[in-house]
Amino acid sequence: PPPLSALSQVLRLERNRRTAVVFPLQKLARYLAPGVDTTRFGLFQPDLAALQRAEALFRSGRHHAIDYVSSAVRMDHAPPPALPEVCFIGRSNVGKSSLIRALFSLSPEVEVRVSKTPGHTKKMNFFKVGKYFTLVDMPGYGYRAPQDFVEMVEAYLQERHNLKRTFLLVDGVVGLQKTDHVAVEMLEEFGLPYVMVLTKIDRASRGLLLKNVLEIQEFVKEKTQGCFPQLFLVSSLEFLGVHLLRCFVAHVTGNLPTVEAS
Repeated sequence: PPPLSALSQVLRLERNRRTAVVFPLQKLARYLAPGVDTTRFGLFQPDLAALQRAEALFRSGRHHAIDYVSSAVRMDHAPPPALPEVCFIGRSNVGKSSLIRALFSLSPEVEVRVSKTPGHTKKMNFFKVGKYFTLVDMPGYGYRAPQDFVEMVEAYLQERHNLKRTFLLVDGVVGLQKTDHVAVEMLEEFGLPYVMVLTKIDRASRGLLLKNVLEIQEFVKEKTQGCFPQLFLVSSLEFLGVHLLRCFVAHVTGNLPTVEAS
């Protein structure tokens, strides 16, 4: 597995660096002006035991298989909705497949195809995580989106009764774009709980990242009903925020019953 993909590797780091890897949003909050409300920077703060339990779910073993199940372009091709499910959606080239590969990095046999060409994911790809939950990689919207994207995704979001949370990925360098606003409106219209994940944070300067975070948090506070108030910041390359995101996925799928969201 790549460096820092496992918590045991992160725990060897000095304290400040450890915080930056596991809780990148908290690390960023230190650079805010005095008096700025930081409540939304730490609503989900699992302890080490919860982080370890979540990591175990993402690590395949003899009695815990993590498998790519199938791909689908229509709902009647989707696997039966037997387990709690989460889905990842976002603009083409936002780093969706890269993030999913990072989440599954401790199970290298799980094949998550990552392409340099935007819009590579044309189907809904289903990954079964043992007997615990299913993770779905959705086609990207915007540039080079599949022709039937709207029909495919809307049908999935409206009909998938086992869907526990939608993870809406936003490029941490450029912030919310018009196409992202369309996705937010769709999720709000359907009344679905979702969370925003800022990707590629290793590519943004601290000032730019803080600006985008504050703008998006204000947008979430003023314009949304179904979005979790805390943003999740990730870098698939450096594994920043990946451990926390694993924990949140485990939590919303009911596999960390003792962890509270606030």
